[in-house]
Amino acid sequence: MIKIQKEDFNLENEISFIKSQHSNIGAVSTFVGYVRNINDKKNVTSIDLEVYPEMAEKSLLEICDQAKKNWKLIDILVIHRFGALNVNQKIVLVATFAIHRHDSMAACNYIMDYLKQDAPFWKKEYYDNDYKWLQNTTKTI
Repeated sequence: MIKIQKEDFNLENEISFIKSQHSNIGAVSTFVGYVRNINDKKNVTSIDLEVYPEMAEKSLLEICDQAKKNWKLIDILVIHRFGALNVNQKIVLVATFAIHRHDSMAACNYIMDYLKQDAPFWKKEYYDNDYKWLQNTTKTI
């Protein structure tokens, strides 16, 4: 399931909903990303995320389909917010559901790496008296 939304989300409710649909889930791996207060030695006050929803949904569905081909997954949930977000607010949730932890953990990392590198979201970071458009990150090990 892919959700691209302005609204905040409740991690427990989102996971519980998916789990209620599948009785064979043995592992859930999650990544939750938040707006942090510092980046590149600058004090961050907020961010603004822009997205073309149709393009983002299509690319996220493709990466989730690829993850399902690479690992034995029961379900995937990706929630990505857009709009103005303040420090400590949630930006993204990636949750992968599988029978075993190896599949869920590997797939969660794979999807998150894609989001940081290639997903069509654009982030403008605001500082005390300035702002900067950020480029996607490169893969880290």
